[in-house]
Amino acid sequence: MEDFSSVSSTTKRLEGKVAIITGGASGFGENSARTFALHGAKVVIADIQDDKGMSICEELGSPENFSYVHCDVTCDNDVKNVVDFTMRKHGKLDIMFNNAGIPGNIDFSIVDSDSENFKRVFDVNVFGAFLGSKHAARAMIPAKIGVILFTSSNASVVSGESPHSYAVSKHAVVGLMKNLCVELGQYGIRVNCISPGAVATPLLTKAMGVDKSTVEEILSASSNLKGVVPTAEDVAEAALYLSSDESKFVSGINLVIDGGYSTTNQTYTKMIKNILSK
Repeated sequence: MEDFSSVSSTTKRLEGKVAIITGGASGFGENSARTFALHGAKVVIADIQDDKGMSICEELGSPENFSYVHCDVTCDNDVKNVVDFTMRKHGKLDIMFNNAGIPGNIDFSIVDSDSENFKRVFDVNVFGAFLGSKHAARAMIPAKIGVILFTSSNASVVSGESPHSYAVSKHAVVGLMKNLCVELGQYGIRVNCISPGAVATPLLTKAMGVDKSTVEEILSASSNLKGVVPTAEDVAEAALYLSSDESKFVSGINLVIDGGYSTTNQTYTKMIKNILSK
């Protein structure tokens, strides 16, 4: 259970805020839910993993402040229900974190790609984010304030390292974010993306079929920034910043968290070193 005493009331950066986190029962979503709660937010976890979601809420504490609602983000009625529930219970919605997403099949060949998989990835990653934004905006526009946040990926800025379905979906999320930033700015609503590089979450380890330590070994070896291993907590801290008043004039950005990996391609340098060392 989180040690809520470790953050004083004067440093709770989301004190009094109400947040919905889709995909909040595991991975980036779970870590963000715990971080938001630690900083004073009332959190509604929306997910299809009922046992995990309810268990996390019980760990967080008071049922008055922490709730779980079953939600398939591809279902309009489910997403509408989460927002309506939040408005009935808390009377407002300050933060909508559209985090739910899936990697889909690890198929890189366009010829061999599974069309149904492509549609499924797009439904969850893009249509789900669209629905979350649609219903959140319905609640935020009258209040003339709010934060809509998305989990994208560094696949939105690096090409050729992710399956087509996943890469396309994450580019689309960034496009949605930018359009919404322009539309909703007039209502005082900020809209941003977080784009993590690879992190050894349960989602990734399962997709790769290896354990966490193996994934972290690969990430460390391929990382541009040495000496640290990326974690889900890094994403949660970015979500905290973009959801707090500390970023009150930040809107329309795609915050890439990959230790500078997407800024460089060192293949050429490595090939020179390999050839010249022979």
